[in-house]
Amino acid sequence: MPKKSLRQIFKKISQSVTIMIIPHTSKSPFNIKIPVFVIILFMVCFCSCLTYIFTGMKEKIEYRRMQEKLEAYSREFKDLESTLGKLKENERELKRLLAYNSKEEVIKNYSSDKEGELDFIELKKEIAKTVDSVESIKRYMANQKDVYKATPKGLPVSGNISSRFGQRIHPIDDREHFHNGVDVTIKAGTPVKATADGFVSFSGYYGGYGNVVVIEHGLGFSTLYAHNSRNVVTVGQHVKRGDIIAYAGSTGNAQASHVHYSVFKNGKPLDPLKTFRAGK
Repeated sequence: MPKKSLRQIFKKISQSVTIMIIPHTSKSPFNIKIPVFVIILFMVCFCSCLTYIFTGMKEKIEYRRMQEKLEAYSREFKDLESTLGKLKENERELKRLLAYNSKEEVIKNYSSDKEGELDFIELKKEIAKTVDSVESIKRYMANQKDVYKATPKGLPVSGNISSRFGQRIHPIDDREHFHNGVDVTIKAGTPVKATADGFVSFSGYYGGYGNVVVIEHGLGFSTLYAHNSRNVVTVGQHVKRGDIIAYAGSTGNAQASHVHYSVFKNGKPLDPLKTFRAGK
């Protein structure tokens, strides 16, 4: 920059600006001379202060936003930990109940050996594992529910066992025969109840059995109820455990009122008293 220009600039900023102040009193007006460079310096300082203040405010706002995000993440983290804890607690309770009520192994125990705080990635993994485990329990329970409904439990009537499962001397021909069920002595007209859910596959009169009801339960199970005075279900009808399907009598080759009850698994006879004990 030429020396002449510098001198001109220096000359201009060395000049003064006169400010007249007129008081609203009886005092006389007076003047204040302020050098131009002082005004420039004041403006520079003022602008710098404003910039500093606005920058600080912006940083403070950003810092506050970060704090709010951290607080939100912290709340979410605590909620996830709480959810995980509840899932695991419910899972343990389900396993305990299933293990208590079933002779079969429910599922392999699920547990986490890690203790203390979890990061988000680890927490998500733990939740995923727990959800998968709970889902497997739900599937198992659904399957067990079907098995429970289809498995004959107890006896169709409450009475005295007059003839058990296995070889016996037939009361009519006095010869040894294999008895494929149990005979329960009961008063005529007593309701005969289904021992499991299923569909009626036969309802009618059948030789020495007299009035018979046969129910298919699924999973290979079927049951037979014989010597009824009358049947009250029809073929194809869906019945549930405890539903009345007939009334006791002495039809067919029966000397007295009783219910002949048989349980079959894939066509092979089972001892009904074993299913009775399993039901208890």
